[in-house]
Order: sequence, then C-alpha cells, then structure tokens
Amino acid sequence: MKTYITSNPKIMNGAPVISETRVPIVKILYLLKEGFTLKEVSKQYPHVGIQKLKGAINELAHKVESKPYATQVSQAQTAA
Repeated sequence: MKTYITSNPKIMNGAPVISETRVPIVKILYLLKEGFTLKEVSKQYPHVGIQKLKGAINELAHKVESKPYATQVSQAQTAA
C-alpha cells in the first residue's frame, strides 16, 4: 500500500503531512470540515493533486479504524 501521510521531525516540526509535500493533513481536514470539496481543496494545493488527497484521507481513515479505542467505542455502543 502506498503511503500518503508521512511525519519527519525536520518537516513542519514532525506534524503529519501529505507525502512529498509540506501540507499538514490537519489543514486538509479543517478545510473539509469547513465545507470545502476535495476539488476546492485541490485548487488550493494544486501541487498535491486530488488523487493524493483522496489517498491521504483514505489512509487516515484506515489508521483511525485500526486503533484499539475504535473497537472499544463500537462495543460500548452495541452494549448500550
């Protein structure tokens, strides 16, 4: 699987960024939260490209799904 998100202490103080860029993934998430579409975000960061944005979001979602707390929350909701 290709890696779309990287972290390096020498780049943006180690904040997770889209691979081969200095664009923090959190910046992309905030734009999406504010209602921007992926197409609009890609216009803001044309050097990133929409495919890399989609890949980064997919990778982040996969990482969140694989965290242990996601299972605990799911089990707690099922029990309620």
